[in-house]
Order: sequence, then structure tokens, then C-alpha cells
Amino acid sequence: MLETLRKVIKELAPDAVEKISYQMPTFYFFGNLVHFAAYKNHIGFYPTPSGISEFIHKLSEYKSSKGAVQFPLDKPLPIDVISEIVKFRVEMNRKNAKGKVKKK
Repeated sequence: MLETLRKVIKELAPDAVEKISYQMPTFYFFGNLVHFAAYKNHIGFYPTPSGISEFIHKLSEYKSSKGAVQFPLDKPLPIDVISEIVKFRVEMNRKNAKGKVKKK
């Protein structure tokens, strides 16, 4: 499941750099894009609070918090929703980076 998740993120954010942050695999693109990790009963996916709040209606069946969502290991990953979130985060980070350049 982690390999599938990594592959999806990498395909949608090919310019993102992979690194470890907060002791988790992280994709970095003009700032942290998403983090993810495996736990005993779930995959934790951390797309920042904006990534959760923007898609909370599509994540309602999963346990979530302000900046995280838990995907149970006994269910398939919701690749379509994950893809939407990653695309959203890429665009958000890109826009934020452009805004920072203009301010200087």
C-alpha cells in the first residue's frame, strides 16, 4: 500500500523531492507537500490542514483530524481522492511560492 501511495504521489508531483521529515516519507515541492506513514492498523496521510479541509466531504468515512487522515489497512486506498488532494497541494504550494517571489 505504501508503494502504491508513493507511486501515485510521484506521478502527480514529478518535480517534488522525496525526503524524510518528521520521521516520515515526505514529498517536498515549494515546501512540504504531503507526508505518509504505516501504522499497525492504518496508513497515515498528512496533506496539511488545507488538504484535509478542502476534501473533508470526500474523507468523511475515514478517521481524520486537522492535518491527517487514516486509511485502514483492510480497505483499498482511495486513490482517486488521494490524487485530487495531491494535485490540490501541488497547485497550492506553487501559488504560495509565486506569491513569495512577488513580495520580495
